[in-house]
Amino acid sequence: KVVEFEKAAAAYCQTPDSIGVTSGSDALIIALMEANIGAGDEVITSTFTFFATAGAIARVGATPVFCDIDPVTFNIDADSAAKKVTAKTKAIIPVHLFGQAADMGKIMALAEKHNLIVIEDACQAIGAEYEGKRVGSIGNFGCFSFFPSKNLGCFGDGGLVSVRCPERAKRLRMLRNHGQGATYVHDMVGGNFRLDALQAAVLSIKLPYLDGWSEARQKNAAEYEKLFAEAGLSDKIVTPKAAPYATRHIYNQYSILVKGGKRDELKSYLQANGIGCAVYYPLCLHLQECFKYLGGKAGDCPVAEAVSGEILALPIYPESTPEMREYVVNTIKAFFQA
Repeated sequence: KVVEFEKAAAAYCQTPDSIGVTSGSDALIIALMEANIGAGDEVITSTFTFFATAGAIARVGATPVFCDIDPVTFNIDADSAAKKVTAKTKAIIPVHLFGQAADMGKIMALAEKHNLIVIEDACQAIGAEYEGKRVGSIGNFGCFSFFPSKNLGCFGDGGLVSVRCPERAKRLRMLRNHGQGATYVHDMVGGNFRLDALQAAVLSIKLPYLDGWSEARQKNAAEYEKLFAEAGLSDKIVTPKAAPYATRHIYNQYSILVKGGKRDELKSYLQANGIGCAVYYPLCLHLQECFKYLGGKAGDCPVAEAVSGEILALPIYPESTPEMREYVVNTIKAFFQA
């Protein structure tokens, strides 16, 4: 079942090979391990993402280096990343946040200039595209998560690494099984990163439905955009926008910016009215307690810090109805009219 799913996933991601693993977090770790990144190395990534991106870097002994984000897409700002490159920089991890592709043209140009490994964190973005190319097929590695909150989720946890290089694929398969080549013969130190057959079976059944689910999310996002425009809330909130190069945004999240310092009040108001919403993410990674040793401070990434105080994710799941979206927008309008 695992091999069957890996073949189907590779075809979907438009890569020659894919390797099923235990989670999206472990996908990042095993990619860094295969790239031989560890102590003394620096890896650049966004400060505005789920913790696992930076946690994986730290867990292999390397140093996370945080850069700012684009104010429209919330993805890694390549110009900010370029300023962070040093002689110790070995890799860059662009995150395709909320289902939208990062600016991979600029990222790949930066990587080529400085001979960097590119590990795409596509955990929230399976099926998203950059200029017609599937995310995870552009860099050296693509890392995906199948946590149930993702567009393609399994019953427990699971992940995937997509690669174009056969030798990398071979080593990744060894690393996910304690570095084992022949039975009980270990050529390297790996770990237990194996995707189990039950999760692979579930994912194989669900994969053919993925495009339909993502298209439903796109339709829901377009409907939100129309409803917010009609509600006249443009001075109160900013709706998410897709960059021209992000030719397929799959809307794993639909995150608005709430202006005027009202985000937390609006969040509580929506929840009190039966509307699920969440903040992704309230504290930038460079300000997290566990990364204080890196010397990050407030003001280092001003765009990300501002966004973290305003962002709010609204219901976008495929099964949500037009009536539900009308209720969400009308409730937000009522909040600002109160």
